Amino acid sequence: MVKVEQQQWTPARGWNHVAAPTLGDAQMVLVFGGPHQLTPDVIDAIGDRYPSAVLFGCSTAGEIADTVVFDDTVVATAVHFDFTAVRLATTLVEDPDDSYAAGQRLATQLAGDDLRHVLVLSDGLVVNGSRLADGMASSIGSQAVVSGGLAGDGWRFERTFVVAGREVRSGIVAAVGLYGDRLNIGCASYGGYDSFGPERLVTRSRGSVLYELDGQSALALYKKYLGPHASDLPSSGLLFPLAVRLTGEEDAIVRTILSIDEEQQSLTFAGDIPEGAHARLMKTNFDRLVDGAISAARACDPSMIGADFALLVSCVGRKLVLKQRTEEEVEAVREVLGPVPAMTGFYSYGELSPFASTGQCRLHNQSMTITTLSEA
Repeated sequence: MVKVEQQQWTPARGWNHVAAPTLGDAQMVLVFGGPHQLTPDVIDAIGDRYPSAVLFGCSTAGEIADTVVFDDTVVATAVHFDFTAVRLATTLVEDPDDSYAAGQRLATQLAGDDLRHVLVLSDGLVVNGSRLADGMASSIGSQAVVSGGLAGDGWRFERTFVVAGREVRSGIVAAVGLYGDRLNIGCASYGGYDSFGPERLVTRSRGSVLYELDGQSALALYKKYLGPHASDLPSSGLLFPLAVRLTGEEDAIVRTILSIDEEQQSLTFAGDIPEGAHARLMKTNFDRLVDGAISAARACDPSMIGADFALLVSCVGRKLVLKQRTEEEVEAVREVLGPVPAMTGFYSYGELSPFASTGQCRLHNQSMTITTLSEA
């Protein structure tokens, strides 16, 4: 059985726990917090409370504790497995071009015959999430399921952090391998965005940088469609992601803008935009996003309904649309999964989850991604 307990730290009140931990022998503590709240004192307090656990987490654009969404706090969720082993791996990524190799390095560190699942948390600005996912998939193959997300920095998009052990750093990717044949996993990712406008050909791009669509400036086209929202780029781009359909694939992958370059007339996205792919702008509304969260919860393996633990990774762009009603998508997940599983998670700059049609881990944007765990 997977046992879970959860505490929260706030700048005003400190820690909310008053008793000794009931899971002092927990093997893993998931730590999600505002970038300025992940201080050495806070991390050391968690480590001292759970001396046998791997500390694993990241900075966020919002922290999830049960069905409540917080900003600029720290949520620590201790997890104890009866039959599952936990191993931490980390790697430094100084340049986005190293992201694929970084995925391979992590997969090599975590390799094992009984590896069942890999949770991945990455710097949200330095790392190319799609190349990271591809690198891990190339080495892990179908041996294990991979899920996770990219760290956030609220609406600032300045610097993100990953927690690995008692270290909090930018420019790294951390992964936790879960080992054992008693572990049951459910994974699903859904969006709730609709395409609009014509589908256009990606005629010039490099990695995650998009220069031209149909031979025209990508930035100029984006500004045309965004209208009054264009002056607020790149943050307003969260409201209008890009649906990218790769050559030979029917399903589209959603990509979110991270930055713009007026001189180069380009846009940088959270994942690759390959030349030859087709792209369309997307938009959404409140009801569609909540429906997407419900679909993600329902799509988890039916045997996992009533699982012991659920990790939710939702996109910062969804939070921008939902605003004060953000918690309603988390509450919708709870209604589907039922009262049993403990829930934690964060609002991210990108979500990692198996692609529905292939089962291979891919980078998603603007999605609600859910990973559920239990032991047989």
